[in-house]
Amino acid sequence: MSEQQPNPYASDNGAPGSPSYGYPQPYPASPGYQPTVGGAGIPAQPHQPPAYPPAPLPGPAMGGGGSGLALGDITIAGDQIITPSGTMPLKGAMWNAQDLSRTETKIPPHAIVLAIVFFLFCLLGLLFLLMKEKTTTGYIQVTVTSGGRHHSTMIPATDPGTFQWVMGQINYARSLSI
Repeated sequence: MSEQQPNPYASDNGAPGSPSYGYPQPYPASPGYQPTVGGAGIPAQPHQPPAYPPAPLPGPAMGGGGSGLALGDITIAGDQIITPSGTMPLKGAMWNAQDLSRTETKIPPHAIVLAIVFFLFCLLGLLFLLMKEKTTTGYIQVTVTSGGRHHSTMIPATDPGTFQWVMGQINYARSLSI
C-alpha cells in the first residue's frame, strides 16, 4: 500500500517536475516563447476567441454617472434623477431627509394576562410585566432638488433602523451628485 500509482488523468502520466492539478502555469518569459503541452515538445494551441461576443460588464449606464438607486419613487439612472414629476440632472442635486417616525415601547396585552394568571399561582407571574414590545410608525421624507425642480417622497418606517438605512442611501446619492 506504500506504492504510489501514477495519475491516470494526467497527460504526462505523473512525470516528476511537470505541473499537476491545482498549480498555476508560469507566464511566458518573452513574447516569442512557445509553451509546450506536457513537456513533450508539442506546441500548445493558440488561444481561440469565443464565437459569440462577451457579455457586457456591469457598470454605470452609457451616460456616465451613478449606478441604479431607488428611494421611494425617486430613481437614479445614469446621470439623471427620474421622478414622477420628470427628470432632473444628477450633477449638483441637493438631497435632504427628515425623520417623521416614532418608536413606542409598551407592554403587550398577552403579558398582562399572563402576569395576572400566574400571580394567582405563584408570585413569579409579575415577571411577565417585564416583556416589552417596540412598534415603529411614521415615514421618512426624502427631498431632492436639482435643475430648478423639486420632488419629495415618503418612505414608510418599518423599524428603528429605517432612518439610518435611508441616510446611507442619501449619502451615496450625494456622493454621486458631486
